[in-house]
Amino acid sequence: MLRPVALLLLLLAPLRALAVETMRIAMGDAQSEVRVSGKGLSFGSDTEDARFSPLDQDSVVVRRKGSRLELNGAPVIGNSVRFRAGLDAQDAGVPGSSPLRAGDMEVRGDVVVRIYKGGLQLINVIPLEDYLAAVLGSEMPVSFPLEALKAQAVAARTYALQKKLETYGSPFHMGSSVLHQVYGGVNREDARTRSAVEATRGEVLTYELAPIEAYFHASCGGRTETGQNALGRALPYLRAVDCPCGRLPASRWSATLSDSELRSALGQSTEGFRVTSRTSTHRVNRVVTSSGASLDGATLRRKLGYTKLKSLEFDVEHTSGGWHFNGRGYGHGAGLCQWGAKALADEGLSYRDILLHYYPGTELQHLY
Repeated sequence: MLRPVALLLLLLAPLRALAVETMRIAMGDAQSEVRVSGKGLSFGSDTEDARFSPLDQDSVVVRRKGSRLELNGAPVIGNSVRFRAGLDAQDAGVPGSSPLRAGDMEVRGDVVVRIYKGGLQLINVIPLEDYLAAVLGSEMPVSFPLEALKAQAVAARTYALQKKLETYGSPFHMGSSVLHQVYGGVNREDARTRSAVEATRGEVLTYELAPIEAYFHASCGGRTETGQNALGRALPYLRAVDCPCGRLPASRWSATLSDSELRSALGQSTEGFRVTSRTSTHRVNRVVTSSGASLDGATLRRKLGYTKLKSLEFDVEHTSGGWHFNGRGYGHGAGLCQWGAKALADEGLSYRDILLHYYPGTELQHLY
C-alpha cells in the first residue's frame, strides 16, 4: 500500500507539466434540469484530456430524461457532461479561467453535470489555488491581518489535499458547505484572499510526511480542544493550546431556549437535562435528560442547533423564562482558531508561527 505522501506525490505528478492542481467540489444537487452559462461555452466528457466542442451559444439547459442527459433537448452519450467557458484576454490563455454560472453559483474552472440519485449533481473542477481564494473569502473575514489570512490559506490547502487523498477515485473530493470548507465561488474572492493564497502557494502542513487533517474553527474561547474530544480523532497535532481569542468580545455568546423548544429538539418527554461530565477544557462532554437519555456533547449541539449552541463550552441555567446558555467560542474548538489567529497576527506573529502554535509537532512544506 502506498504511504499517504507517496500517493500525494503521485496525484501531483501531472502538476510538473501542467502547473495546476485541481479539486472536484460538489456544488449541490439540482432537480431534473439546470442551466449552465458562460462566455464561449463548450462541452466535453468528464476527463482531464477531454476534447471540448463549442456550443455556439453562451447558455444551455441540461435536463435529465430517465437515465440519460439532454442538452437543449438533444441527447448526450454518457451519464455526465463537462462544461468550460472560453478565454478572456486577462486570463493569459488558461482554459476554464473565465467564470461559469451553474445553478445559483458562479465559479471558475469547469462544471460537470452528472446523473445522481433521482436528479442531477453539479461538480466544480477548479484549480486548487483559485478554489482557495474563494474559500478564504467564505471562511474568514477579508479584513483580518494578512498573516492570519495566510495561515488560513495554508490550513485550507492542507485540508483540501488531505480530503483529496482520502477520496481518491471518487466523483468529488468535498462539498461546499460547513461540513467541509465553505466555498461560495467567484463572489467570495477578494484581492486580499488572492494575495494570501499566492504568498503561500504550494505550502502545506505535514506530520510524518503526510498532509494533516487541518481542522479549524471560528473561535475557541481561550483554549483549543483536543482532536479526541472535539472530533473523536486522537490526532497528535490537535492538542489543547492556549489562545488569545478568549479576551475578545467575539468569543462570548448567549442563547435562550424555551421549554417547548427544548422538548421539540430533545424529545417531547424531556423536561430538561443536566451536565454530567466535561472535558479538560471545560467543554460539555455528556448530559443526561430528565427522561434518562444520555447524550454526548456533539449530539446535544447538533440537536439544539449549531447556530443556537455555538460551542460546547457553556454554562446553563433553567428559570421561568426557559433555558439560558452563556458560552465561549464558536465551533468544535480543534485546530486553528480564526479569531485567535487574528489576535496573534495583531501581536506580530507570522503565519508560520501561528500555524505551528495551533498544530504543534507539524512541519510546513512546499509540495509545489
